[in-house]
Amino acid sequence: MSALIEVKNENIYYGNFLAVKDVNMQLEANTITALIGPSGCGKSTFLRTLNRMHEVIPDARVEGEIIVEGTNIYGPDIDPVQVRRKIGMVFQRPNPFPTMSISENVLAGVKLNRRSMAKSDQEALVEKSLRGANLWNEVKDRLDEPGSALSGGQQQRLCIARTIAVKPEIILMDEPCSALDPISTLAVEDLMQELKNDYTIVIVTHNMQQAARTSDRTGFFNLEAQGKPGQLVEIDDTAKIFSQPSQQATEDYISGRFG
Repeated sequence: MSALIEVKNENIYYGNFLAVKDVNMQLEANTITALIGPSGCGKSTFLRTLNRMHEVIPDARVEGEIIVEGTNIYGPDIDPVQVRRKIGMVFQRPNPFPTMSISENVLAGVKLNRRSMAKSDQEALVEKSLRGANLWNEVKDRLDEPGSALSGGQQQRLCIARTIAVKPEIILMDEPCSALDPISTLAVEDLMQELKNDYTIVIVTHNMQQAARTSDRTGFFNLEAQGKPGQLVEIDDTAKIFSQPSQQATEDYISGRFG
């Protein structure tokens, strides 16, 4: 299977500080890749480079290449806004727009990116996106209520609906369950398995059981010492990472010796 995303010799900076060094990896289509590792090792920083969110931070920059379907998204002629349409992001804490209804939240990204839509098309897209996020049956009778009135788990699935309404190809998730209770976490994990049929997913998680349960491949990030850059130690099939990792540091982390 050819890679949907190929990361080549990537170095990630905050000003002059090298935060993550020399990342090389390939991500296949319609898979879930989990990124694990101790706090501060650069997992979330790396994730944000996959859709050019990192450079929104002042003085932040990326060296190297990230090739998506044959195109380097850091090429000089590439529009970052177009990249972010294709590669959506779900953040750690659910962030529905508080002044918008459930329906308006789903359509927010679409309206930002597109001309006006017929009301019937809007309604169809809201239903399709909420069904895709496994939320429709829970909210179909209160689409005009504020998105912020939903439970935490429902809000996170609403944010996923908002992401998929724009019709991306890739969904990035930065610890999407860390603020959720176990039942809501399970609902999001189940949803990820369904979404994998249509999307490629990359998830950062501190929960190693979650990585083992949900992902096809797992990448382990680590750093040699405080103040040193983070790096990708290894990436492989999840079953192999959790049973026979090739690097001692990976085994030490998974077995709880540090982190």
